[in-house]
Amino acid sequence: MSADKQAENQAENHKAERHKARQQKVKEAVDAKIAKAQTEKGVLLVMTGNGKGKTTAGFGNITRAVGHGKKAAVVQFIKGNWPCGERAVLEKVGVEFHVMATGFTWETQDREKDTLAALSAWEAAETLLSDDTIDIVLLDELTYMVSYHYLDLDRVLTAIKNRPPMQHVIVTGRACHRAILELADTVSEVQPIKHAFESGVKAQLGFDY
Repeated sequence: MSADKQAENQAENHKAERHKARQQKVKEAVDAKIAKAQTEKGVLLVMTGNGKGKTTAGFGNITRAVGHGKKAAVVQFIKGNWPCGERAVLEKVGVEFHVMATGFTWETQDREKDTLAALSAWEAAETLLSDDTIDIVLLDELTYMVSYHYLDLDRVLTAIKNRPPMQHVIVTGRACHRAILELADTVSEVQPIKHAFESGVKAQLGFDY
């Protein structure tokens, strides 16, 4: 073997050893966090921000839970007039849905009607949030109901705080109120980089809804 080849092999071996040492440190840090995280409780997850995919992510959690034999329920605010592919699938496997069914608020332009519809949907949510047989509840687009003052913030916070201790809750929507963010265990913010709609691409069945 030539001296150049030997030097090349030694450099590669040294690089591999450094990589292994770095990864070992990462593994030790992750293992320590796993060992420390032993609490089991119902988690409040908030998916907020102006980007696309918050509702989709929420339904992903619901599907995962159902796949593990958990009992799930969904309350949908705002989007009720659109066909919902997730609902078409999940209702068939026993997921309970309650839908506000007034459509987007900029389409109805009727504050009184929207408020009454929001209250009706929220009453269903309160029932779910007091039912210890429900493992996970998705409150889709709830943030708008608080922002528009269709729902009382304290009433929302009280129901979420007083839910069964092992019940998970997912809240989605833009501009989530600070009080809900502070109450949450996990908060993810989805930010837009590009969106097809801004380039004139319409929302399409089976992809966007």
